[in-house]
Amino acid sequence: MSGNTFGNVFRLTTFGESHGPGLGGVVDGCPAGIPLDESMIQLELDKRKPGQGGLASTTRKEPDQIKILSGVFEGKTTGTSIGFYIENTNQRSHDYSKIKDVFRPGHADFTYNAKYGFRDYRGGGRSSGRETVSRVAGGAIAQELLRTEGISIYAYTVEYGGIKAEIKDYEGAQDRPYFSPDPDIIPAWEKHITEVRDEEDTLGGVVEIRATGLPVGLGEPVFGKFDGRIAQALMCVGAVKGVEIGSGCEAARSRGSLNNDNLDENGFLSNNAGGILGGISSGQDVIARAYVKPIPSILQEQQTVTTKGEPTFIMVGGRHDISAIPRINPVLKSMMALTIADLLLLDRRLGVRD
Repeated sequence: MSGNTFGNVFRLTTFGESHGPGLGGVVDGCPAGIPLDESMIQLELDKRKPGQGGLASTTRKEPDQIKILSGVFEGKTTGTSIGFYIENTNQRSHDYSKIKDVFRPGHADFTYNAKYGFRDYRGGGRSSGRETVSRVAGGAIAQELLRTEGISIYAYTVEYGGIKAEIKDYEGAQDRPYFSPDPDIIPAWEKHITEVRDEEDTLGGVVEIRATGLPVGLGEPVFGKFDGRIAQALMCVGAVKGVEIGSGCEAARSRGSLNNDNLDENGFLSNNAGGILGGISSGQDVIARAYVKPIPSILQEQQTVTTKGEPTFIMVGGRHDISAIPRINPVLKSMMALTIADLLLLDRRLGVRD
């Protein structure tokens, strides 16, 4: 796995920057005969594109129109590399010219400059959240593969700006503002978003990702554990600073008598393990949560240094969301899909299942 490629058998390689001509990718390893066209991928891209965050949205507008370049014929995958491209159409790179020699707090400016001795200051280049458009396209292809296996994936917001939601309807959340599993919490979230926006600040939150219909046996012992793969997949999304599986951190505060998932003749009686035991899927829903930090671009003066190490202050301009939620939800959903598709095909390559 390289810095721009995810997966071993089902592999996604991405390219492009926030303020370049466009972004895209190549999916290798997808079996032939999977129904796929641009409209299927576009459904997922439309959930991530700018303007989907309601009151928390950026003013940058991008159609994020997908163009499949290869690997699909007459509405089905051919088994060869699937290339795709998404054009950038609404860049305003001049917004960043005044801060090209200043490190933005909370961004990757400092570390990119230290590692490479050079950086693309226009929106952060590869470190920009816009890079995730390619992940969503690749994840949409993975989801079409998983659909043929009866596997579905949902991503919904369980906490926004410190205000928690009840999980009443995670399937309906896919068509609800902020991907909320609780329609009654939306007014409280929007009130809080308005308050924070007026204070020129930003918000974080927690997204739960659930995969249903999985077979028993996905994942490899020791270093290839399913939960380890999920953690890596979700943590490689820029705004994610923590990942839980199942009961997660609460397990550390519990007891074995409460945290163990007992069984009877009908199966498991609870799912504190999040659908994974010993790094291998148990056949239950696989449940993970991603903890998303606040957007670091804020309209408040912050202390920093220049590229020459000189103390200064910065006010980050440009067009930014107040929160990565809800636009990050389809990204996290895609990373889960890519992980499961890779593990599923790895099992088949190893002859573990038909």
